[in-house]
Amino acid sequence: MKTTLNRRCFLKTTGAAGLSLAGLGLLETTTARAVEPVKRTGKPRLQLSLAAYSFRETFKAKDAAKPFTLFDFVDYCADQNIAGAELTSYYFPDPVDDAFLLQLKRHAFVRGMPISGSAVGNNFVLPKGPQRDAQIAMVKQWIDRCALLGAPHIRVFAGPIHKELSPADAKRLCIEAMEECGQYAGAKGIFLGLENHGGIVAEPAELLEIVHAVKSRWVGINLDTGNFHTEDPYADLAKCAPYAVNVQYKIEMRPRGQTQNQLADPSRVVKILRDANYQGYVALEHETKEDPWKTVPGWLEKLRAALTT
Repeated sequence: MKTTLNRRCFLKTTGAAGLSLAGLGLLETTTARAVEPVKRTGKPRLQLSLAAYSFRETFKAKDAAKPFTLFDFVDYCADQNIAGAELTSYYFPDPVDDAFLLQLKRHAFVRGMPISGSAVGNNFVLPKGPQRDAQIAMVKQWIDRCALLGAPHIRVFAGPIHKELSPADAKRLCIEAMEECGQYAGAKGIFLGLENHGGIVAEPAELLEIVHAVKSRWVGINLDTGNFHTEDPYADLAKCAPYAVNVQYKIEMRPRGQTQNQLADPSRVVKILRDANYQGYVALEHETKEDPWKTVPGWLEKLRAALTT
């Protein structure tokens, strides 16, 4: 009798829709727990992907006889025999409609190429008002697009240092936006990865402070291996790796005090990920000055070797 009464009370409180979402683990409520290290059973599994941002100049070229499109990028990833393609939002047509997303989804499936995720260029460190609302709305719009496209993860930014906001206020605004977007993303089955991208998350302690405070099971870290310009970037990557829901591998690093970039050690980075029992995509994000058409294939092979050794 007690069990029946409790069940009736629960149904009255949540309704059938709430029960369905709760059963699926998608319902974000006030009892949602703050972000913790991702708990993964089994052994580390690292899947090689490639970020479309690697070919940013090719995408932007206006004098090309034939424009380079996301369809071409998917073909390139398939030809490289990698496990995923990260489709950066910057290179979608404007406006984007469902017909295009479905066409691209079909093309990727036919080529046997999983879409590992996407990335947006948002700013959550804005005072409350129309501009901030527009940034949140843009991220939600891309959550909808990625849900249709079948991209399970979106890289998001925190934002730059804002001269009119104290560090505490900037962090609070970012946390509030991440929680709102995380709740929306969770209902669509999409992960949001907050990137260590300078600004208010330039240091690992700042990034972890924000991530710890966000109450959503669908928020983690998009760990960019080249973005910590600290005394020991490798040690700082290790601090954040347990929270990673996606990894972007940069070819270079620049520790604090160095005037020039240094080549990253793929074996050392991979060991950090394995020690954290990371299981997911590692997307090469080529940002060096060299021509990506000449250097990306070689770096994919180096990274593939490190991931499989």
